[in-house]
Amino acid sequence: MKLRIAHLYPDLLNLYGDIGNITTIRKRCEWRDIQTQVDSVYGNKKITFTDYDLVFLGGGSDREQLLVRDKLISMKKEISAYVENGGVLVAVCGGYQLLGSYYKLEKETIQGLEILDIQTEVGDTRLISNVVLENEQFGTIVGFENHGGRTNINNHTPLGKVLYGNGNNGKDGYEGVVYKNVIATYLHGSLLPKNPVLSDHIIKMMLEQRGLPSELKPLDDSIENEAHKYIVDRFVNSKK
Repeated sequence: MKLRIAHLYPDLLNLYGDIGNITTIRKRCEWRDIQTQVDSVYGNKKITFTDYDLVFLGGGSDREQLLVRDKLISMKKEISAYVENGGVLVAVCGGYQLLGSYYKLEKETIQGLEILDIQTEVGDTRLISNVVLENEQFGTIVGFENHGGRTNINNHTPLGKVLYGNGNNGKDGYEGVVYKNVIATYLHGSLLPKNPVLSDHIIKMMLEQRGLPSELKPLDDSIENEAHKYIVDRFVNSKK
């Protein structure tokens, strides 16, 4: 059994160590004797998305998003079909914005993939903060945000309610989007090392889409949970 991961444009979309999310998925699979293969997609390389169990889009600056925009648009139908058929996709920050309709900058607009019904416009200041979210399924989720865009998620289900930080736009009190098997978020950190429950949820979705048993052997997450707890205690519990 081997799970395949497509990492799109890791040379351009890898702000704040987003590749650590790939490392986390690989190690948590390895510790359970589940083999993984990561294929990095560069330049104008085309892939068959149905060959993959996870597609990952990391974060990038406005400049990097402009550089990958046309490459992604050329695969728009294939990515959309992958998502609508239950493919697992994780997108962080710039990757999150690119899944929407557009990202409106001061002087130009970056066209998105229109996979999510979201729109992003650049704000006057950057939203920079540690973040703690509350999610009904996963409990608390922690991470770090640094983004200039303000995203309106319309009727989408958010990844979580903001307990600390700014979230999608600093106003509506929510962060990220969950759509089918897509998890899209502004959270760096990297996101997954400090959120083992969310990491295992992604692995389970990958296995289920392959038609494989998704029950995972428990791991010793004491270090991960301590890092998670530190953020929650510092920024939420200490304020009570």
